[in-house]
Amino acid sequence: MSECTHDCSSCGESCGERTAPQDLRKPANAHSHIGQVIAVVSGKGGVGKSAVTCTLAAAMARLGKKVGVLDADITGPSVPQAFHIHQRAMGDETGILPAVTPGGVKVMSLNLLIEHETDPVVWRGPVIAGAVEQFWTDVAWGELDYLFVDMPPGTGDVPLTVFQSLPVDGVIVVTAPQALVGMIVTKAVRMAGMMDVPVLGLVENYSFFRCPDCGKEHPVFGPSGIEALAEELSLPVLARLPIDPALAKAVDEGRVEEYAPNPMAEVAQRLLLSGGRE
Repeated sequence: MSECTHDCSSCGESCGERTAPQDLRKPANAHSHIGQVIAVVSGKGGVGKSAVTCTLAAAMARLGKKVGVLDADITGPSVPQAFHIHQRAMGDETGILPAVTPGGVKVMSLNLLIEHETDPVVWRGPVIAGAVEQFWTDVAWGELDYLFVDMPPGTGDVPLTVFQSLPVDGVIVVTAPQALVGMIVTKAVRMAGMMDVPVLGLVENYSFFRCPDCGKEHPVFGPSGIEALAEELSLPVLARLPIDPALAKAVDEGRVEEYAPNPMAEVAQRLLLSGGRE
């Protein structure tokens, strides 16, 4: 065996240095001081993950915490709309400056960087993943107690980049009552396990519709399977959220911070008490 040059790209030896796990996490912007980083994932699109992220961020801000939302869904960003943010992001010598909502939540999304909000982002996976990484390294978040990362669906380039590049403290998984969603959610949970990122619990969205006249709950998408799924995965159920047209309207109109009662208020309190970990 020749003397080690520490250049693994040109070496065929299987030494201890090569096989040791690499820390691929990137340093945050020098002007970012962030406490907890919590990713909100779904595995499947259309389960209301962004609404869960935004209401959770709003609930945490109402508890007096300094909160940010990193919109990692590059090709389908919806966080700015929920908070009624339509201006372009600015920057200075410290880096890119996130937009700030009326409730004090800091937001960074690709929609704040492109010329027109409806312009499609036709990028390949590595470029998309690089943009998400830059939202961590180049954005001057300032002082934050919590940074919530709104993830795109699936287990591809962006989730892999977030789990490897950011110091993620935990994951909240959003699901829906259908059995198909449960199967795909299991994939997301297992990916987090592969990346050694703790899963804090499950949130079931669209669990039921509560009749405004009689108060009876109707399982529109079928009986909830969240308890069985949680038991199978050995995870806590953080919340079961109803179908609420008023919340959908508030998100569409950019008034997510005004919506009350906030459906994620108890989850925010639970995260606060646990320090982000179950």
